[in-house]
Amino acid sequence: MRKYVLQLLMVIRLGATPVSLSLLSLQVYASSSEKETPKKELLKIEELSLYSSPARETKYVENPQTQLEEGVSHLRHVLEPYTACCQDLYAKAMPKLEKAVEHGREGFELLQNPPAGFYPRLGVIGFAGILGLFLARGSKIKKLVYPTGLMGIGASMYYPQQAVSVAKGDADGDKPLEIHAASNEKQAQK
Repeated sequence: MRKYVLQLLMVIRLGATPVSLSLLSLQVYASSSEKETPKKELLKIEELSLYSSPARETKYVENPQTQLEEGVSHLRHVLEPYTACCQDLYAKAMPKLEKAVEHGREGFELLQNPPAGFYPRLGVIGFAGILGLFLARGSKIKKLVYPTGLMGIGASMYYPQQAVSVAKGDADGDKPLEIHAASNEKQAQK
C-alpha cells in the first residue's frame, strides 16, 4: 500500500512541476554586440522579434484566367439554360417516381402476404389475358382489345365493387383500392 502511495506522489510531482514552472515569470536580458557597453539592458516583450512582425503591405493580385478556365466558364454559361431545364424536369418527375416506388412496395407487400384465394384469382385473370392473345391473331387492334377485355371481365368477376367504381370513374388515384378476397363460405352464402 505504501508503495502505491509513493508512486502516486511521484506522478503528482512530475505533473505539478511543469505547471508550476509555467507560472514563473522570468526577465530576459539581451547582450549588446558591442563589447564597449558592459551594461545590461532590459528588453520589453514588444521589442523581441519573436512577438512582433514587420509591417508589410499586402496587395491582392488576381491571376489572369487561363485559356482552359475561360473555356470552362464559356461552357457553363452556354449550358446554364439546359441544366435549369433538367432541374425543372427532375423536380416534376421526382414526386411521380416516388409515388411509383410506393405503389411497387405496396404490390410487393401484397404478393408477400396475399389474402386468401389471391393467387387462384390472379391465375384466372392472367389466363384470360393469354387466351385473349391466342384469340387475337391477325389484327394489331385485336391484340390490344381482346386480352385487355378478357382480363377486365375476369377481374370484374372477382372484384365487382372495384370494377363498378372504375367504370363510373369514381376511382381516385390517391385513394388505394382495397382488395378483399372472399372466402368460399361467403361466396356460398351469396
